[in-house]
Amino acid sequence: MNSRPVKTKVAIIGATGYTAVELIKILLRHPHVEIVAATTRREDNPPISEIHPCLTGRLDLRCELLDPATIAAKADVAFACLPHVASMESIPLLLAEGLKVIDLSADYRLTDPDVYEQWYGHVHTDPTRLGTVVYGLPELYRKQIPGHKLIANPGCYTSTAILGISPLLCGGYIDPQGIIIDGKSGVSGAGRTPKLGTLFSECNESVTAYSVGNHRHAPEIDQVLSDVSGTNTEVVFTPHLIPMDRGLLCSIYAPAIKKTTEQELMQVFSDFYRESHFVRIVDHLPRTKDVIHTNFCDITVRLSRGIIHVFSALDNLVKGASGVAVQNFNLMCGYDETTALVDSPQ
Repeated sequence: MNSRPVKTKVAIIGATGYTAVELIKILLRHPHVEIVAATTRREDNPPISEIHPCLTGRLDLRCELLDPATIAAKADVAFACLPHVASMESIPLLLAEGLKVIDLSADYRLTDPDVYEQWYGHVHTDPTRLGTVVYGLPELYRKQIPGHKLIANPGCYTSTAILGISPLLCGGYIDPQGIIIDGKSGVSGAGRTPKLGTLFSECNESVTAYSVGNHRHAPEIDQVLSDVSGTNTEVVFTPHLIPMDRGLLCSIYAPAIKKTTEQELMQVFSDFYRESHFVRIVDHLPRTKDVIHTNFCDITVRLSRGIIHVFSALDNLVKGASGVAVQNFNLMCGYDETTALVDSPQ
């Protein structure tokens, strides 16, 4: 009689938020995963289905307080769904216990601790690790991810913008200074913690810009685009809150610096993402409705009066967070990158 295949045992660190429940739903259909632990700051060890009723009958697990040694005794890989600062306090302890970690916070994305302190208002407590952690955007860093024990999962705005801009910068079609990014995100991008601005009566039937000129994702976008293109890149990024649950659209504008055509630009994008299953170069203008609940990022490009327009859309909770985390997990552990993320699970 054949023995059952060994599964990778995973823990969800900080299991109460939107990204955590999205991650759990994806991992429940992963054929090579067993979820063995979930943590919360609540001391009454609530069932995960009490925190996320949609998991009733799907995951019989009680949440526990975070103890790295206890988690390491059960799990092989930890998904850290903690807020910034809390993440960098826990991750060194998890790594010291021998766990592999995929961090969904911003704590390990930036390479310079001074830049982190400037934008997040906290001194980084694990600064020597910065700059050694792979940025977990597989479309750009696929070859670097396997073999690493800590992956910095990207943010939703950053993924949408970086995927939309990288082919143009790498191909020398636009100037790396002054690229304009107009981003619009659903309310779930603000997280599950109640805030005045995300109450229904505050944000419904209303669109507003926020964090103009000082959004924390701007230095992350600059850093990754500069690394990928080899040129010092600075973007102008303005996010907006849209009254819908999920979905994110970036409209990107930059003057062309060499003669080109729309057809050529579309081919540039198609060639750049030829080996990237989850980036779809489409002829139509992307809509958030077409990518929600999927791990796809839809991109198209237009050329008008010498200005290149890129439109990039994804689900902020999936391709913008938990879906790409599973891509990183698959690459880290040697599974097919698309496992659990396609219509027919592999």
